Amino acid sequence: MTVIYNKIALIGLGLIAGSMAHATRRAGLATQIVGTARSAETRQIAKDINLCDQITETAAEAVKDADLVVLCVPIGAMEAVMKDIAPHLKPGAVVSDVGSVKRAVFEAVMPQLPENVTFIGGHPMAGTEHSGPRSGFAELFDDRWCLIVPSEGADADAVQRLTDFWGGLGSKCAQMEMDHHDLVCAVVSHTPHLIAYTMVGVADDLARVTESEVVNFSAAGFRDFTRIAASDPTMWRDVFLSNKDATLEILGRFTEELFALQRAIRQGDGDHLHDYFTRTRAIRRGIIEAGQDTDAPNFGRASAPKS
Repeated sequence: MTVIYNKIALIGLGLIAGSMAHATRRAGLATQIVGTARSAETRQIAKDINLCDQITETAAEAVKDADLVVLCVPIGAMEAVMKDIAPHLKPGAVVSDVGSVKRAVFEAVMPQLPENVTFIGGHPMAGTEHSGPRSGFAELFDDRWCLIVPSEGADADAVQRLTDFWGGLGSKCAQMEMDHHDLVCAVVSHTPHLIAYTMVGVADDLARVTESEVVNFSAAGFRDFTRIAASDPTMWRDVFLSNKDATLEILGRFTEELFALQRAIRQGDGDHLHDYFTRTRAIRRGIIEAGQDTDAPNFGRASAPKS
């Protein structure tokens, strides 16, 4: 048991913050965990399940004397939260976040940051389609990557301390430059989510496919689109608006690939399709070999229990 921060404050109490609280306790990384959320209902649930050592009504109360403050709120809310907490931050404290876009977060946070406080961006590459304080669990970050994005001139010891903290939560850590982070995440996360939302929306719009058919036959690939498309709508709205340029670039490339596949299908070019699918299949094997998923059949999930 190694305490890395005496007091940590979690601003926002959804899946990621809840999992951080559980994993912090599991590893004994902090003496005290304080949390807060905008919604009174969320705060009450957090109290009921003993998510944190203390739940405060305001973010300003939560950050008092905190050594680490983690912004676990939608990207669109970060500027307002920073304005609120800035006067109450402890000198020498570190502020971080868990957002999946970094340039927009830096632009929201840095102008509000006191001179004696360090900001270090963080992005745990882990999650589920569930949200809310009850959705967190200690194992969420185990063997998953957390990307650390230091602000310019950030103290090296502070960066290492945050890296050690995420390592203690179970993550593998890597440092990344802000804009490169946003481009990578547009490929591996943001655009796949947008495609999933689109595919589910297309199925919903097709009058010839009844709702019961979509639901009943969704044990095929469509089921996995619906899992991704069940993600928090506020968070993903903010992600796409905040990472507009990188997402549009990857969508443009996706559209070019899609047109090429359309042409191959129309022309009966089986060789092109087979070569393409062979190449993309190898990427799946690489993900498994990297330990980022299991090769168990059915995507590692058992069939739903029968009622």
